[in-house]
Amino acid sequence: MSADERWIARSEALTRLGVKAQTLYAYVSRGRIAARPDPTDPRRSLYAVSDVARMCGEGGDAEAAEVRAPLMGAAARGEADIQSSVSLIVDGRLFYRGLDAVQMSEAATAEAAARTLWDAREADPFAELKPRIDPIVGGATQRRVLAVLGRRAIEDRSSRAHDAASLKREAASLLSEVVDSVSGPGPRLYLHQRLARGFKTAERDSHLLRRALVLGAECGLDEAVLAARAAAGGGAPLAGAVLAGVTTLSGRALTEMDEVTAYVGEARRDPDGAARRWIGLRGGVPGFGVAAEFGRVDPRVAALLDPADLPADLKAVWTEGEAAGGQGASFALALALIARRLDLGPTGAGDLLVLGRLAGLLAHAVDQATDGSPIRARLRYVGPEPGSH
Repeated sequence: MSADERWIARSEALTRLGVKAQTLYAYVSRGRIAARPDPTDPRRSLYAVSDVARMCGEGGDAEAAEVRAPLMGAAARGEADIQSSVSLIVDGRLFYRGLDAVQMSEAATAEAAARTLWDAREADPFAELKPRIDPIVGGATQRRVLAVLGRRAIEDRSSRAHDAASLKREAASLLSEVVDSVSGPGPRLYLHQRLARGFKTAERDSHLLRRALVLGAECGLDEAVLAARAAAGGGAPLAGAVLAGVTTLSGRALTEMDEVTAYVGEARRDPDGAARRWIGLRGGVPGFGVAAEFGRVDPRVAALLDPADLPADLKAVWTEGEAAGGQGASFALALALIARRLDLGPTGAGDLLVLGRLAGLLAHAVDQATDGSPIRARLRYVGPEPGSH
């Protein structure tokens, strides 16, 4: 078999597997099917024909059961099976309910992106919102976010007590209240402009906050989305569901962000040397390496950094890191560089991550509460047999 014959296009892979595109991308993200960019069009992906054949059961491989009965296979492995209409990554591009997120970031506000993710494009849930008379202020940004979510989780009704329209209004109210807690009192501007006021960011740079919020709102299924959907599926208020997602982000995602932020501070002085030291120590550079669904390049990185007018030392952290490790920059690195560019402080990148993800987590909570199928998973007991001690 020639090198070209070892790889097939998405359409052929889907036909042979008999699954939807989302399932194919799930197989790629879990390492069950290898993928690579198409040399003739880097925006598209090719898939390993041997892996596709194995998943189809050609040659008698038992793994074919995953394709013929994906729900049964997911339950047998203890994996959750979730249906979502919020976002999709196709051929390395991120779509919010069918709209390209990178294209949206050129001009869309965070409110517009949220309305798209919430499927609220006809009626504006942000219309006529008023500031709360007793906002939570003071303390670090992420602490304020958690405080607002915690208070609203106690005050608000179960998501099961709402229809879809009122859930979306509550989502808008919650997002606006969080931003108010960060921005402090002032004119009722767009969300990114209010955040710029709170962060003391120059008006001319506020578009970078807007882009970060739009591009960082959603990234597909991760632990935070699963936590938010599970809570919403159980009837938690929207604030409670989002609180579950945000506290989950505090684990791996924010820990990794802290490491990337520290790396940016180190690499500014010697970007090539810092990258090579990390490769020698750990085999990779913090902030480099792209999720399999995107292929080799996460398009959100350039969409955020190209308009940022990065100083030479920060731009070199990006370009030298990619050259040294041979891997594309992650969106976490893009956020860390923007936080440094805007002088948002040591937690600035994490703040942008959390604030951006709020709209997406709200989208998943609303989607699960209104249209979501039950989250099916099976807990397989592997502990001691009863009476064995």
